[in-house]
Amino acid sequence: MPADRDDWLNQVIEEPLEPERPLLDAHHHLWDYPDNRYLHAELCADAAGHNVRQSVFVECLSEYSPDGPREMRPVGETEFVEAQAELAAESEEGLRTAAGIIGFADLMLGPGVAPVLAAHEKASPGRFRGIRHSGAWDPSEAIRESHSHPPPHLFTRDDFRAGFAELEQRGLLFEAWCFHPQLPDVADLARVFPRTTIVLDHLGGPLGIGPYAGRRDEVFRVWQGHIRELANCPNIVLKLGGLAMAINGFGWHKRDLPPDAAELEAAFGPWMHFCIEQFGVERCFFESNFPVDRVSCSYTVLWNAFKRLAARYPQAHRDALLHDNALGVYGLAAV
Repeated sequence: MPADRDDWLNQVIEEPLEPERPLLDAHHHLWDYPDNRYLHAELCADAAGHNVRQSVFVECLSEYSPDGPREMRPVGETEFVEAQAELAAESEEGLRTAAGIIGFADLMLGPGVAPVLAAHEKASPGRFRGIRHSGAWDPSEAIRESHSHPPPHLFTRDDFRAGFAELEQRGLLFEAWCFHPQLPDVADLARVFPRTTIVLDHLGGPLGIGPYAGRRDEVFRVWQGHIRELANCPNIVLKLGGLAMAINGFGWHKRDLPPDAAELEAAFGPWMHFCIEQFGVERCFFESNFPVDRVSCSYTVLWNAFKRLAARYPQAHRDALLHDNALGVYGLAAV
């Protein structure tokens, strides 16, 4: 990661809270670009001090195959991450990076996506868990669409749903990433496919930039209504995290000093406690969304904030939110 970001983050140094507590980071990315590398080594360096036992990689347009049929090229990402996971498994580091892998396949291929899913499973037979096909789109030009360039209302399209049906046949889960105005589409998708687990990323993407800037209370009320609707779908589980992205509008990345864990706890609390109240402890778990959320805070500070948020709940509930629930959702063995 860029040295200037490290210098900025290092202005706020905290000791990890409860450093012995087992954690499972349910959402991060890996990539290797000439001027920006984030691999197993970088994740371990960020996580040092916290007892992160395992992690789940989520697709991010990384290391696609350079040739072959276009629909098959995302399998290169799974091959790349599988190699990082093997490296982690052989390492003396305690962190088993990418114990679960979520890849990308274009579900708008309909039934034609089946060979792509089979190729992902072959590339990572022990770790591949499902697909994320992002629907994050907004009509405002001030809000950049997701890296997979989805059309409006992706989750309601017939061709997408024909591809989505292939996930159930293979026992794969679906990761839903969208912005908060699109959450009703996720609820409808969940009702149509009640036997497919849908993991909602980043608390459903509440926006705070562009036309949503300066309207946090209004966005919160609209988002609350959508979350209540989603909580009525028992096949949806929710990731607590992703609120340190620039799109959420808190503006930490523009400040002279990054936030500490207490400030993050105060900012995250209304959103995350509401989700836990609606979904129940058993259907929520924390995620770092690193290195994307690294734009606003360090890994140590972020997980300190999560531990502070979890501290209001009984011990068994803390274990569930910080480790056990993600273990179950992704079908991972405890280490």
